[in-house]
Amino acid sequence: MMDSNVSPMQGSAPLKGTQRKIIHIDFDAFYASIEMRDNPKLSGRPVAVGGMPERRGVVATCNYEARRFGVRSAMSSAQAMRLCPELKIIPPRFSVYREASARAHDIFRQYTDQIEPLSLDEAYLDVTASQCCRGSATLIAEEIRREVAQKLNVTVSAGVAPNKFLAKIASDWRKPDGLFVIIPVQIEDFLFTLPVTKIHGVGRVTAGKLQQKGIRTCGQLRQYSILELSRWFGSFGERLWELSRGQDDREVQTGRRRKSLSVERTYDHDLVGLEAAMAQLEPLLTELQERFRPIEKEYQVYKHYVKVKFADFTQTTLEESPPATGETLAEHFSRLLAGAWGRGGPAVRLLGVGLRLVDLREARALEQLELFERKINGML
Repeated sequence: MMDSNVSPMQGSAPLKGTQRKIIHIDFDAFYASIEMRDNPKLSGRPVAVGGMPERRGVVATCNYEARRFGVRSAMSSAQAMRLCPELKIIPPRFSVYREASARAHDIFRQYTDQIEPLSLDEAYLDVTASQCCRGSATLIAEEIRREVAQKLNVTVSAGVAPNKFLAKIASDWRKPDGLFVIIPVQIEDFLFTLPVTKIHGVGRVTAGKLQQKGIRTCGQLRQYSILELSRWFGSFGERLWELSRGQDDREVQTGRRRKSLSVERTYDHDLVGLEAAMAQLEPLLTELQERFRPIEKEYQVYKHYVKVKFADFTQTTLEESPPATGETLAEHFSRLLAGAWGRGGPAVRLLGVGLRLVDLREARALEQLELFERKINGML
């Protein structure tokens, strides 16, 4: 493990081929930081961005002052106010956040065009081939952090590592306003004591199953074979085996495409009865169709789905392939909603409708590859 004041990649063993250099950039409490930047009176106060408690809002993010009281993202605003009565909740201004994110990406592009945005507030950068800062990923990360602070007046944390898995963990290691670097020769020691809960995809249920077997660290996880882990966790077992050893071959994807599109609403008052829920379906579908229309030539819909969160916070999702004939879009979603409603009730706080999508650009590429393979096979 390295701190930012240690020369980058110092002491690393020579490796065959080109060693990847991945940076994960993560804004610190992004939305809240923008609000504090634009309103200095908020400095030092616990601040959250999200919906209002009286409208059953949810916290999108909060600053570190609020986190000391136990306030967290995705928490109901009402609960957040109970934990921190002095909390200042601000409605989100997404146009401002998008503008700040775009300016940050302009800075990133000074160093590499291999950028994979994950959301408005985080991104992966592959700087393996970058000649900036004498090719040092650590120095590039330091410069990016400094430029973002100077030009946007907010802070970002950065992680530098040989792959995406480790870089993302590293960016969280010294938050806020931190830089952490993991060089190849340090990977094994770093991971040995790393809690398995740091592995992406290990949620509460998986962590519980692992703890039941006495597995709390990646070092303990390494004691088990792929076969054993696959027997316990299915296909995710192999991924656990790889990540516990720091193995992650995923490339930085510069052209991320949609896999789904959805519209959700959390209601001020519970919708009691299926009829009340059905009455809310039309505006949801109208917005969904409006959002899909600009991209309909790029994607094919292969599933419709309905999401229902009940008053007791349990939730369910029901999805089906679009009907071939004889059923309108509204009729199909109404039938899905009725099916999902039957799984809980009698009242709901959230409804959502969505589409599962196939990227036609990727589908056409696959068709061309299959055609090429058939031609080649016919020649042999």
